Amino acid sequence: MPTIAYLGPAGTFSEEAAIRYAADRGDVAYLPMASIPAVVTAIETGAATVGLLPIENLLEGSVSFTLDLLIHETALQIAGETVIPIRQYLVTRPGVAVSDVKVLYAHPQSLGQCRKFVERCLPGVATIASLSNSAAPAEAMADLRPAAAISTWRAAEITGAQVVAREIADNVGNVTRFIVLARRGAPPTGDDKTSFCFGFTTADRAGTLVGALLGLAEAGINMTKLESRPSKTLLGQYIFLVDINGHREEAHVAQALERLRERTGMLKVFGSYPRWHP
Repeated sequence: MPTIAYLGPAGTFSEEAAIRYAADRGDVAYLPMASIPAVVTAIETGAATVGLLPIENLLEGSVSFTLDLLIHETALQIAGETVIPIRQYLVTRPGVAVSDVKVLYAHPQSLGQCRKFVERCLPGVATIASLSNSAAPAEAMADLRPAAAISTWRAAEITGAQVVAREIADNVGNVTRFIVLARRGAPPTGDDKTSFCFGFTTADRAGTLVGALLGLAEAGINMTKLESRPSKTLLGQYIFLVDINGHREEAHVAQALERLRERTGMLKVFGSYPRWHP
């Protein structure tokens, strides 16, 4: 039976992404891990078949920890992706109303995403930082005071908390993209994307970046994402991360990547995988 590792514990958005990814894949086992590096190690050692990691959020942007791990620490391949909505709920112990709440437990990121609701509906309520969206409702349930938590729906189910307010985020359209890591890449499907990074080993000069990327345009390849991360070796030196349409096994993509390698000196392909569609 395939095993899917994810950033735990149960009740997190990462678990929701794992469940959604596995929806049409038959029987699977789930393996919650304590950290993003632990998810990677589980796959590398065979404890898990694949693993899901958050890589990009609509509001917060890229998850730098995941990007740096792909660049510097693992040879695992991206074999898929999935996108989930980030829905936030206010939950309490059964019998506690919103007007009763004196303490609010929340992960700092979730608290920031629900700022307007908290300011308007819970003014003056003390806030306590939680380690995860699943820990917050458990802590609220254990608090003897009238307490609430910002929670996922799944975490509310697990802890037995009651949902007293729905869709409380400032931006109800928020989503997070997760990548699926595996020891092997995915075969071509005809509707794929390829993710990679590159860096320069020569001295910086005008037109270097444009010249390196020109081959993609010449090959008719659409670049859908470009960003940079510090190289972690020299101040002011950067690694560029790119998403393109197409699979690395397609001839025109393979040729363009090889030209890019020749122009840059360092190229690492993270994987080619089916594009996600709503």
